[in-house]
Amino acid sequence: MTKENILFIVIGLLGGFIVGFFFANSVNQGAILSGTPTAATQSAGGQLPSGHPAINGAGNGGSAIPEVQAAIEKAKQNPDDFDAQIKAAELYYQIQRFEGSIEFLKRASELQPDNNEVTVNLGNAYFDSSKYEEAEKAYSKALTKKPDDLNVRTDMGLTFVFRDNPDYDRAIKEFNQVLEVDPGHVQALQNLTVAYTKKSDKANANATVARLEKVDAGNDALSKLKEEIQKIGVK
Repeated sequence: MTKENILFIVIGLLGGFIVGFFFANSVNQGAILSGTPTAATQSAGGQLPSGHPAINGAGNGGSAIPEVQAAIEKAKQNPDDFDAQIKAAELYYQIQRFEGSIEFLKRASELQPDNNEVTVNLGNAYFDSSKYEEAEKAYSKALTKKPDDLNVRTDMGLTFVFRDNPDYDRAIKEFNQVLEVDPGHVQALQNLTVAYTKKSDKANANATVARLEKVDAGNDALSKLKEEIQKIGVK
């Protein structure tokens, strides 16, 4: 995925500066899902990334639009139709009803168990439903087939940060593995900074945010990341 094609959202940890790639991953790589990839928000203010097209349909808990209803019925009536399962999953995702997206992605995965794009998107839907352990399993499966997918590995690292019992060391390991391949991977640098900060490792957090600033001096997260680092050890 090229940097220009990345559609990312900023999630609410440390003031909203952990960054991950979600359903847009596979779409931007010419994947199975047609149409427009979506992201819930870019910041705590709820703004979409610059240039992101409007999302059609309701938000969380909203009623399904007719197009979604028709796609869902088609998928249910044709459980062996792979494309129908994918379409229903995509439309559910667009209206941010991730449980529905998971249901149809699981069926699509049963129909094409070797389709890595489906596996990644299932992980993304699990992630956006806050089911981080399930997301990790999906990402891990995808990485066994495509271990060089740095974006998926970055997302998998995030699952260890967000779960109820965080494993910051494992998250750090995954982010560092990404950075060994691509030292300038912005999202991995941001997330690694956060993981070190959450672990109260001030020295490594400062070193990592300095790397981030060198790579992306205009990064909007820098000031907040630095602010949070300075709070380490302050009572």
